[in-house]
Amino acid sequence: MMDETVRDLLSTQRENGSISCVEIDSQPEQSELWERKYVMLGLEAYYEWVNPDPAVLDALKKQADNIIDIIGHAPKTEITDIGWSATNIGHEPCHIESSTLLEPFMHLYNRTGEQRYLDFATYIFESGGTKHYNVFEMALDNVEPYKMAGNYPKAYEMTSLFEGLVEYYRVTAKPEIKQMILNYYQNIRTREITLIGNGGCDRPYHPQVAGEAWGNTAVEQTNPDITRMMETCTGVTWMKFCSLVLRLTGDPSAVDEIEKYVYNGLTGAMKPTGDGFSYVNLLNGPKVNGKGWGWMFDDLHVTCCNLNGPMGLAYIPFVAVMNSGEGPVVNLYGSGTADLKSPRNRALKLDIVTDYPQSGKILIHVKPAQKEKFNLKLRIPGWSGNTVVRVNGESSGKVNPGTYHNILRQWQAGDQVEIEFEMNGRLIHAPKGSHPASEDFRAVTWGPVVLARDQQTDSGFNKPVRIISDAGGLVKIQKVRPTLPGTQMEFIVPVEDGEIRMSDYASVNGWQGSHVCTWLPLK
Repeated sequence: MMDETVRDLLSTQRENGSISCVEIDSQPEQSELWERKYVMLGLEAYYEWVNPDPAVLDALKKQADNIIDIIGHAPKTEITDIGWSATNIGHEPCHIESSTLLEPFMHLYNRTGEQRYLDFATYIFESGGTKHYNVFEMALDNVEPYKMAGNYPKAYEMTSLFEGLVEYYRVTAKPEIKQMILNYYQNIRTREITLIGNGGCDRPYHPQVAGEAWGNTAVEQTNPDITRMMETCTGVTWMKFCSLVLRLTGDPSAVDEIEKYVYNGLTGAMKPTGDGFSYVNLLNGPKVNGKGWGWMFDDLHVTCCNLNGPMGLAYIPFVAVMNSGEGPVVNLYGSGTADLKSPRNRALKLDIVTDYPQSGKILIHVKPAQKEKFNLKLRIPGWSGNTVVRVNGESSGKVNPGTYHNILRQWQAGDQVEIEFEMNGRLIHAPKGSHPASEDFRAVTWGPVVLARDQQTDSGFNKPVRIISDAGGLVKIQKVRPTLPGTQMEFIVPVEDGEIRMSDYASVNGWQGSHVCTWLPLK
């Protein structure tokens, strides 16, 4: 199917080299560069992972060369003068989406080594990313994300642009570019990402962008005025960007962010039937909303989020188990098997047996083809205050949260690693946002999983309560059999005047109109 699709796509290439919906005499057209970016990314991934057909690489070069022919300094069209962003809502042009060509051009340079592709990437970088603002310099200056790009800090496109910046840094190795990347990562992580691992909102700062702009969302997430937030495209792109930061720095906090999104925001946006994704999600109220940019193909409504959601799911294995020069790196703890190579290039298999995150117990069977000394790195989540790791029944030493736990030893077939994470109910206090009532909420988590009250099983789902916790914020929740067949996890949670039931946020089915309450109003 993929081979046929690519052949069909290549058949549309015009005589000037463009693969575009726009006729040659109308190029460049306002919206086409963003679409051309995805044509290039798709063909590059196909060439790398599926079929290194020379015709695909030739088509990619022709597409890139055509872009270079029409985009650039005068008399060509400047890249920041072409695009739809911001002008589509009646504001001064932004055009950030066009500059996201940075990523596929860097991929093509790495593939071919041809200087003109790196030169064009440098042109994009020096253009600053948008019409009126240099978002790279703003990142270097630690400008808050919701203030970047003026009135149109579009979260999805901005993060796509910084994905390309990572690839540009890998080649140029300029320290200030790395600092731009790390500042952007930390600012999004601390100022924009919500309880469920996604970000962006409509109020109070950018209501005209329909919940798709950075909006100081980590702080504003309990603002009752918000009507749209956390676009699925944003979450998936943030997840990919985190993986780039991880590979660039080895910082395990990037995997903490990925895990939070996977178990809450990503799977929480998916239809229970698996055939669609919500465009935006809410933490309180109607959980899902499929309305947004898209197109009807016969009776099928396809949105950008319906396309990006599956990409997020497919990306998980690329992060779950990785390799390093010292040995394998286990980042995520879903049950499965990883086939990889040892540092001495020998076959190595890891069998991960677990029901995580139903519990915090994981068993890893380490199966090297031959005895070999290497380092097995295990990500210890920041939320697990007390973690126990044993090798063949014996403690592997002190384990610190928010780090990689290193086990350097001579490994042989039959070795086993046992992990026990501290899975507790924890009370989370709402941030203080711009709305006076924003602090009057509490939330509950279980390990990496965010809990919520479900209108389908609880008629008082949005009534104020006061959750009972100890001085350290621990809540003695009791895991019980789920009420609904589609629910993965359900708990009894103690409150001052009795108890309530809460489910994992991802399982709550809002597709038939029922509501959810994740941030519980304080009684």
